[in-house]
Amino acid sequence: MNQFEHLKEEDCGEQDEMKDSIETDGGSINNNNNNIRRKTVTPAPGEHPLQYNYTFWYSRRTPSRPANTQSYEQNIRQMGTVASVEQFWKFYSHLVRPGDLTGHSDFHLFKEGIKPMWEDEANKNGGKWIIRLRKGLASRFWENIILAMLGEQFMVGEEICGVVVSIRFQEDILSIWNKTAHDQVTTSRIRDTLRRVLNLPPNTIMEYKTHNDSLKDNSSFRNTKITL
Repeated sequence: MNQFEHLKEEDCGEQDEMKDSIETDGGSINNNNNNIRRKTVTPAPGEHPLQYNYTFWYSRRTPSRPANTQSYEQNIRQMGTVASVEQFWKFYSHLVRPGDLTGHSDFHLFKEGIKPMWEDEANKNGGKWIIRLRKGLASRFWENIILAMLGEQFMVGEEICGVVVSIRFQEDILSIWNKTAHDQVTTSRIRDTLRRVLNLPPNTIMEYKTHNDSLKDNSSFRNTKITL
């Protein structure tokens, strides 16, 4: 049992004082403007620090409306930042599970200082692995990939930027973003680690797409490179 699982039970019942108000019906999330200066989050005495601070984000849009950088940035909301294992479980235990979200919604968990946007300085030369899930699996897979990232199981240095779970009408999509799309050794290691930590069947189709390609076709999940 790792430190995340060991500390989960004792933290889940405590009140969360780190985040703004979150509607539990999956309909909306109310928080302060993304540009407001926030105080630095640090581990409290006796807590187990994470290797990096991580920030939770939420986005939701109407599929019929064409997406662009400006509208996306307006729709994405920063929810809160965690710096320790204990802070993570306090925050996470109060979040709606992805499987209970409705419509065209996304949860993002990224290293503090990195926006979940293709154009961000840390992301612009990178890409993402994509796994398409049948409905009903998103919550479990989301938790597993988060714990793998926070527990530094990918072993690729500073390459990992963050993870996203995307709730759609007919399928859900899990993705993990890395900094350097052309580094095939790193991207292959991330792929293989994903297979292991998510216990994926050997014939699972995995897709990779660079953020530069996403900028070109204004799409996150179309025109991907498929690998087995």
